[in-house]
Amino acid sequence: MPLSHLASVQDIARFGEIIDVRSPGEYSDDHIPGAGNYPVLDDQERAEIGTLNAQVSPFAARRRGAALTARNIARHVETAFCARDPGWHPLVYCWRGGKRSRSLALVLSEVGWEVSILQGGYKAYRRHVVESLAVVPAALRYVVLCGETGTAKSRLLQALARHGAQVLDLESIACHRGSVLGDIPHAAQPSQRRFETLLWARLQRFDPAQPVFVESESRKVGDVQLPEGLVEAMRASECVRVAAPIPARVGHLVAEYRRFIEDPAALCARIELLRERYPRALLDRWKAQASGADPCAFVTDILERHYDPAYQRSMARNFPRLEAAFTLALDTLHDAEIEQAALRLLDRYPIGHSQAIS
Repeated sequence: MPLSHLASVQDIARFGEIIDVRSPGEYSDDHIPGAGNYPVLDDQERAEIGTLNAQVSPFAARRRGAALTARNIARHVETAFCARDPGWHPLVYCWRGGKRSRSLALVLSEVGWEVSILQGGYKAYRRHVVESLAVVPAALRYVVLCGETGTAKSRLLQALARHGAQVLDLESIACHRGSVLGDIPHAAQPSQRRFETLLWARLQRFDPAQPVFVESESRKVGDVQLPEGLVEAMRASECVRVAAPIPARVGHLVAEYRRFIEDPAALCARIELLRERYPRALLDRWKAQASGADPCAFVTDILERHYDPAYQRSMARNFPRLEAAFTLALDTLHDAEIEQAALRLLDRYPIGHSQAIS
């Protein structure tokens, strides 16, 4: 039986189990979708080996690395892998497809399992993701939902998804709502690499013959940046103008951002982030409103003075097809109305059976 087989990035989908042997920190930053983390060196051990290599000698680093790797692999075989049947055929990868993945593959192969190593490791996979994100977005047909802050575009996307539409929810993938108040409680944003992997995985599932509904976004959603190919494709796409009256939008935002409304100190700290864009007197007024008993007054004022003008300038600059867009007018933003609005959009942009991009 050969020690191991080499597999390419294109072969990944063939494997029922994928093993990432990199350290937990590397895995957390990004990994192949579905891969489990079984490190042969943890973060501290990896740092120790790097220090030995730089300060003592490569030989000393290899000797220490061999001892640590052997212990960690033994633990995985005795615990995580002990119930695998004789026909188990995992795909193993590390950073470049080198020593760490070969070390685990050697032991697993000696047990009798057939093992494949990802040629080029994570770096080859990452290169494939970057190359794909440069071309795949252009193969899809987008319907871009444009509308001022508080028009419940995210809820509309969710309703469209419930009715079977293809939806690209960039804010959900990015774990951020895309504004100065946009971070999501108890959910850190992914790294740029992880965001691109999650985005790439989502795009692979879409049928180019059917519309993909997406919200108009700037180039950045929080701290992560959209791939240029996706930005260009969205900005050249057909738009829908989502409109709602100010009172409905204010009510929606007060409910959506309740945690800030109930924590004036945190809200005032966020307002201060706008200090380079607005006079001190206006910032102080917003802070006073945010600390008062009428949150609707604050939300109305910041919508009219900050969010709406900024959004309108951005849309005029970046979405040339918005001027001729169909307007989806909403009155109350209640759940039932959002559901009906989704159905109206699906009447205009019908959907059918989906087939993923190959």
